[in-house]
Amino acid sequence: MSENRRRDFTEEFKNQMVQLYLSGKKKSVILKDYKLAPSSLDRWIAQHENSGSFKEKDNRSDAENDLIKLRKENQQLKMENDILKQAALILGRK
Repeated sequence: MSENRRRDFTEEFKNQMVQLYLSGKKKSVILKDYKLAPSSLDRWIAQHENSGSFKEKDNRSDAENDLIKLRKENQQLKMENDILKQAALILGRK
């Protein structure tokens, strides 16, 4: 496996790593034994503590969810505005 290739881990694996940590196994040992990046294990532990889920959408703050919603609304409004501009141009030619 290439050194730079991103590895995907199952939810079951992530949970097992968190349980190892919670049962008292040192982070350094888990990282070494399973060749994990410290940031990955830290993120999984935080997600487990936060929501019990490893899905990003389940771990977003209210502010992050609001921002995503507002960006989608903004994109929709821009598209509608472009359609109205085109319609005005077409109607203006008649």
